[in-house]
Amino acid sequence: MSDELIERVRKVIAASKRIPEDRVTVDSSFEELGIDSMDAVEILFALENEFDISIPDEEAKNARNVRQMVEGVEKLLAAKSAGTPTAQ
Repeated sequence: MSDELIERVRKVIAASKRIPEDRVTVDSSFEELGIDSMDAVEILFALENEFDISIPDEEAKNARNVRQMVEGVEKLLAAKSAGTPTAQ
C-alpha cells in the first residue's frame, strides 16, 4: 500500500469527521477516532468520490480501522485499473 494512498484516505477521513489529520493514522481504529456507523457511511461516500470507485456494502461493513479501509480502496483501484467490474 502506497504512502500516497494512505495519505489520501487519511485526509478524507479527517475531513469527513472534522478531526485533525495527525490524529488519523493507518493504525487507528474507527472506535479510537469516534467514528460511528453514520460517520462511516459519510466517509464511504467521500472515498467513493475521491477515488471514483464504488465500495460494495459487504466490504464497507467489514472495515473497522483505517488500514482495512486503505486496503479495500487499494483493491478496488487495482480492479478498476485492470478493467474488472466490481460487485454492487
